[in-house]
Parts: sequence; C-alpha cells; structure tokens
Amino acid sequence: MPSWIGAVVLSLSGLLLSLPARADVKARSCGEVRQAYGAKGFSLADIPYQEIAGEHLRICPQEYTCCTTEMEDKLSQQSKLEFENLVEETSHFVRTTFVSRHKKFDEFFRELLENAEKSLNDMFVRTYGMLYMQNSEVFQDLFTELKRYYTGGNVNLEEMLNDFWARLLERMFQLINPQYHFSEDYLECVSKYTDQLKPFGDVPRKLKIQVTRAFIAARTFVQGLTVGREVANRVSKVIANPTLSCTQGKIKMMLCSHCQSFTSLKITCFSYCGSINRTCLLNQKEIELKIKNFLDAMLLVAERLEGPFNIESVMDPIDVKISEAIMNMQENSMQVSAKVFQGCGQPKPAPALRSARSAPENFNTRFRPYNPEERPTTAAGTSLDRLVADIKEKLKLSKKVWSALPYTICKDESVTAGTSNEEECWNGHSKARETVIKELAED
Repeated sequence: MPSWIGAVVLSLSGLLLSLPARADVKARSCGEVRQAYGAKGFSLADIPYQEIAGEHLRICPQEYTCCTTEMEDKLSQQSKLEFENLVEETSHFVRTTFVSRHKKFDEFFRELLENAEKSLNDMFVRTYGMLYMQNSEVFQDLFTELKRYYTGGNVNLEEMLNDFWARLLERMFQLINPQYHFSEDYLECVSKYTDQLKPFGDVPRKLKIQVTRAFIAARTFVQGLTVGREVANRVSKVIANPTLSCTQGKIKMMLCSHCQSFTSLKITCFSYCGSINRTCLLNQKEIELKIKNFLDAMLLVAERLEGPFNIESVMDPIDVKISEAIMNMQENSMQVSAKVFQGCGQPKPAPALRSARSAPENFNTRFRPYNPEERPTTAAGTSLDRLVADIKEKLKLSKKVWSALPYTICKDESVTAGTSNEEECWNGHSKARETVIKELAED
C-alpha cells in the first residue's frame, strides 16, 4: 500500500496501543449493565458493581467485564429464547399463509359440492317430480362418495363412477320397460351392458376423466396446504435450535455487548448479524432445498387447477351433463332394450296391474335448456381462479422467506442498528469503529 497510508496506520496503531483498555472511567462501572440486566427480569445479585477480569467467560470476550458465569449462562438462555422468537415471527407469514388458504380452499370445495348437489336435486325434482325422488338415493350416493374422496376417504373414483352409471341404467331400464318384471340377476346382467351399449352416449367416459383428474388435483392441493403448515412449523423449530457453535455465535452477537458495558448500543451491526446467520443457516441448505421442491410442486398443482383440472368447471354443470346422458338414454331406449333382451334373455311379464301401465308421461319430459342465470352463486363468495391466483402469489413469496431469513432477522430493529449506522453498533468484540481501526492497523 502507499507509504503515506502505512504511516497513518502505524500512527493509529501506536495511538491505540498507548491507550488504556478502557479510556472512559465510567465504563468501569457496571451500573448501566445492572440496570439493563434487571430490566430483563434477572436478579441483580449476579452482577458486580465494578468490572472484573473476564477469564471465567466461555463465550463472550475474556476482557474486563461486568458479566459473571451465572450471568453468561442466563444471558445464553435469554439469547436462545430471543432468537427462537425472531425465527417464529419471521416464519409466521409462511404458516399463516398455509393455514388461511387451506381454510379458504376447503370451504370453497365443500360448498362447491353442496351447490352442485342442490342444483341437480332442484332440476330433477322440477323435471321428474316423484319419479326422481323415488330414485334419488342413486344421485345422493354419488355426491356422498365424491365428498368422501375429497375428505381423504378410500374411494376409487373410476370404480365409483362406473357403479353410478350401472345403477342408473338399472333404474332407467325398469322405468322404460314397466311391462316386464326384472329379477336382481337380470338387472345385474343389464348393468354389464353399460360400456358395450353406451346407453348414455359419451357422457360417462368424458365425465369420468374430468371428475377423476379434477378431484385428485383438488384433494392433493388441499392436503398439500395442510402439509405445508406442518413443514413450516418443523423447519422453524429446526432453525431455532441450531448447533452449539451457531448458538455461541448468536450469543456473542446478541448479548455479549452487555458484558462489555455497551448497553446503549444496538445489539449487533447489520453486516455482522448477516454473517452469523448465513453461517448458521448453511446447515439448513438441504432443508431449504426440500422446501423449495415442495413449494414448486404446490405451484404446479395450482396451475393445473386453473386448466383442465379445474374442479369448478367440472362440478358446476354436472347436473346438466347427467341430464344429457339421461336424455340420450330416452332417445335410444328401444334399441337399448332390444340389445339387452337379446343378450340377457326375454324378461318375464309384470303382474297385470303393472303391465297395464305405460312409461310415466313425465319421464319423457325433456330438460329445459341450460340457463346460466339459474345457477347457484359461486361457492364461498369467490371463484377457483381468484383463489388460485392468490395462493400462487403467496407460494412464490414463501419460497423467498427461507433464503432471505438471515437478512430478514437482521432487519428487526431490536436486533441490529441497520445499514445506516455501522459505526455505532456491536460486532462481537466492541464498537464497530474501534475494530475497523484495529483491523486496518493489522493489515
């Protein structure tokens, strides 16, 4: 370095060496330390009135100090607790995001299913009246199983939907052929023709695809929100319980200034705080990566909920789709009956009273055209698109929380002096200004 800088450094070095360990006589008094220590709720009996030699200290600098071994132990416990609280506050955003969004999504999905079931029931009662009500358990069971799957029940969606269409075919086959008596064995034979005859057209196949992928995505997403809350809880606990060396670094960072009588300083310099936290959180890189992968997976499911996996676009018109399937069965009832009779055999005639009846007139009533204005209001007063857009934004912010945690903690006014005051702060040894001069002299 230039000779003039070397001369300045030597001059400053000589000046520093000539100064006593504590130029400020008042600094030798432990009055301020006693006041600060007592304010934390500790006993003043542990605190000397004047500075003592610090050879007994295990973590803080072994210089003249106001800290006893008992004080250092208690301050160590206090430091750990304060750091745990800071991590708790910092990670609070992630946990509340998962908790609040889980509640909102769960409310939305449940109400969506309730609205869909109510809409179908209203439409079918209006169209078929008593005839539908006598067979309504077929449809009620469909929604019961859909709800059970959503809430985590052991339901095979494809098998459940196949069973629904088979049961519906059995009921309708009897209604369009009231002149015959059908035994349980015969009806079981009828149900076997569901796939072969396609009495409901292509609606069952399409609906099976749509319902299966939409419900899998919805349930996975809601369960993921529950898991996310637990992940955030566990991660915050792991980070708040660091290694011994990390703990010692944080104690030196947060409380050793009291032992050196710098009670008027902010706890630590911002740069020093960031350095300590980065070192501590290096051990959490694997956890951070797992969190990132988890949040990426949640974002992927969220994007699918916006596309063809959108459960709202599947459940809202499900009553109309089922009605279209029934109308298709009505239109092809003669061909369907003929093929069933050919495959299952000619059924026995019904008793005279029943055979005199024809298919109920209201059974042949067509459904009225779909009118969007008659649809139920949106579930939970919102839409899936709005919910997904909101959660995607929050998930992206959550990804940044853990990586930014070292600096987020340091931004707390109770922890550091901030970037604007790096000279009047604690850097683990003393005031920052003094150490800067010493390091310059050593270079």
